[in-house]
Amino acid sequence: MREDWKKHLVDSGAEFEGDELVHYGNPERERQMAVNGDVICDLSHRGLLEIRGADATEFLQGQFGNDIRQVDERHAQLSSYASPKGRTYAVFRVLRTQDGFLLEMPADRVEPVAKRLQMFVLRSDVIIEQAGDSRIRFGLSGPDAEKELQDALGACPAEIHEVVEKDGVTALRVQGVHPRFELFGGFDAMRRLWDALNVRGAPVGPHEWQLLDILAGIPSVVEATTEMFVPQMLNLHALGAISFDKGCYPGQEVVARMHYLGKLKRRMFRLAIQDGEPPTPGMPVFRADGKPDQADGELVAVELHPDGQYSALAVLKVDAAEAELRCGAPDGAPVTLCDLPYDVPEGA
Repeated sequence: MREDWKKHLVDSGAEFEGDELVHYGNPERERQMAVNGDVICDLSHRGLLEIRGADATEFLQGQFGNDIRQVDERHAQLSSYASPKGRTYAVFRVLRTQDGFLLEMPADRVEPVAKRLQMFVLRSDVIIEQAGDSRIRFGLSGPDAEKELQDALGACPAEIHEVVEKDGVTALRVQGVHPRFELFGGFDAMRRLWDALNVRGAPVGPHEWQLLDILAGIPSVVEATTEMFVPQMLNLHALGAISFDKGCYPGQEVVARMHYLGKLKRRMFRLAIQDGEPPTPGMPVFRADGKPDQADGELVAVELHPDGQYSALAVLKVDAAEAELRCGAPDGAPVTLCDLPYDVPEGA
């Protein structure tokens, strides 16, 4: 995190452990506000990768699962990067820049994705750089977030994945239980916007933003879950994050075969997990009457909910979703299935 921005956040009440922002003094209240109220959240816990050059579009078109040609100055997209076996390395948002693209993803995926992409550059005119400090980023969410952004910035994207630019700020609308936006820009513009939105919006820590992703059914892949899931298992087809007619890319045969010939036997569900051992991504989920060596799913993402339970996303066997489920072991913490805010097709 840039020191000038860190100082600004400290002046706003942020508390850090080392270089990591953790909360603004009252985590319980911040969780309540994130779910029910208007909040702003620094996004420095998310990594940025910048890809630019004359061949950037053609290069990325042959690497990612979505059609990057649909990304322009007015439209971003959700996409993914997979292994040749169709297993997902990373899920990220893609935004257009003046001379290339920005990929926004969990910070621990930036270096592995950059290294893998670099392997395939060869003689292409493509430059790949980590760009976490190149732009200040924070999120805005809440019942009145649309009005607050319009009043503070004078512009507001109306549709999911729509992008608008105004006064040095790029605003992207993303999925959420309330209107939700990610904002990018230089220090001065973002400091002014933060201060304007901070009048009615409560600052919250990174765990609250990740909770909002979970409630919106947006998956993430982190180091603990890399290469565990085919993109459809993460509901990426339901989120418009896979193109089935764009041409070849790593894992395309596996993804296409599942789409045209298969029926999903595993997909992502939203869960509520009762108190117990704090769950983590990659932790197994079992039927209560199952065997300890035969898991029925794995956690994708998990955060503490203000109701005292853990809110999670998990890839489960579809035929296990109606069973009594437990987290971590067949006799572990009880699990309840919750609704997702979108429909998932029965077929892949």
